[in-house]
Amino acid sequence: MKLAVLILTAATALVLLGCPPQKAEKVVPVKIADGDYDPANWGKAYPVEYDLWKMTAEPTPAGKSKYKKGYDTDRITYDKLSEFPFLALLFHGWGFGVEYNEPRGHAYMVKDQLDIDPSRIGAGGVCLTCKTPYASKLESELGVSYYMDPWKDIHAKIPEKHRELGVACIDCHDNKDMSLKISREFTLTKALEEIGVDPAKLTRQEMRSIVCAQCHVTYNVVKNENMKSVGIYFPWKGSKWGDISVENVIKQIRADKSVGEWKQKVTGFKMAFIRHPEFELLSRDSVHWKAGASCADCHMPYTKVGASKVSDHRVTSPLKSDLKACMQCHTESKEWLKGQIVAIQDRTVSLIMRAGYATATAAKLLEKVHDAKAGGVTIDPKLYDKARDYYEEAFYRANYIGAENSMGFHNPTEAMRILGDSVAFAGKAEGLLRQALAKSGVDVPLVVDLELDKYLNNRGKKKLMFQKDMVIEDPSGVQQKFL
Repeated sequence: MKLAVLILTAATALVLLGCPPQKAEKVVPVKIADGDYDPANWGKAYPVEYDLWKMTAEPTPAGKSKYKKGYDTDRITYDKLSEFPFLALLFHGWGFGVEYNEPRGHAYMVKDQLDIDPSRIGAGGVCLTCKTPYASKLESELGVSYYMDPWKDIHAKIPEKHRELGVACIDCHDNKDMSLKISREFTLTKALEEIGVDPAKLTRQEMRSIVCAQCHVTYNVVKNENMKSVGIYFPWKGSKWGDISVENVIKQIRADKSVGEWKQKVTGFKMAFIRHPEFELLSRDSVHWKAGASCADCHMPYTKVGASKVSDHRVTSPLKSDLKACMQCHTESKEWLKGQIVAIQDRTVSLIMRAGYATATAAKLLEKVHDAKAGGVTIDPKLYDKARDYYEEAFYRANYIGAENSMGFHNPTEAMRILGDSVAFAGKAEGLLRQALAKSGVDVPLVVDLELDKYLNNRGKKKLMFQKDMVIEDPSGVQQKFL
């Protein structure tokens, strides 16, 4: 027995000596140079994340979301003015009233600007601020010329290799340790300081939302007396972390005449604009925000690729990835969760329609008032001034939720509140305008003709036509009065 043990021990020793375990290959870290904008170079160090990031260029499956359609090919675009016809009236006189498409993946951020009607980039180089990773470098080097010079001139200053490059690694990460960072200091850092937030003290979980807030926010382009772009800012002054309210955003943009970016043709009013306020809506006491969820938890959930567990850099709606992000926290079935999402979005769309058409009706009555005044009719100034005030409050609220990309899901109760107030303000404006016109002997029909065909057809150089098959089903039925 002892002999057998000795033989076995000797044999084991020979095997171990003859076949020594392979030493783990030394990992040589890839150094990413300061100011390296090329995602391929970052991909040498982080190949899994790089491959996922490249998938933002792939079409997303159609039919996953009821309201945010997918793309079977990269050539399909969805016309939001056909989906929500009242927008063509409200945005008439503005690039968004010419061409306003459902956004595609991050890979198309600059590509879509190259293809869209020129009126949409008429503000100048400032339009590249959220589109190219070179924005901060260009702004730092060019100063006011970055904002003011024609878009094509600023775009030409981007290295040719990267002139179609959208959001890249350098937008969100520090090249030395991959920590999250703010790259748009000239916009977001200033905005955070306005609300008393020190960016250096933000937690990693907060940074997983704030890097998205570099672009997924509303912003205003500052104009000089010649209507040339001279700056950009987020209208957060007077707000605070977790409480950037629509009321305060509207207060800021209505008080600052330098952010009147366009003239609304139907009313003749010089207006500001509200763009995709995803961060503002989510962070205002929403259920997910209060639960500590970040943008990345839902839009970049952890995923398994081979033996690696990484944050999914495809960056897409949870609906487009079959609610895998939701099911990391929720125990309910995928079908039940999707039902909840659709119910929230149905209610939101119903109120968007009510707010939109009510605001459009008030706009047409303002046009009627202006025509009457031009014809020598005297209009009660007090009724008119109050109606205009209510109209603008209604317009900006409808614009706020209409431009926000979750169809209310990021904060359902807040979305309902804002749209409900929009309907109320529009109704008050309509009542006052009817009163003012009747008082001056001007007849007003019971149902105001919005003349939507006039605004929807033959838009811009591309002669975009209204596509009736693309009108979003209106749960409220209110749009049937106008179509």
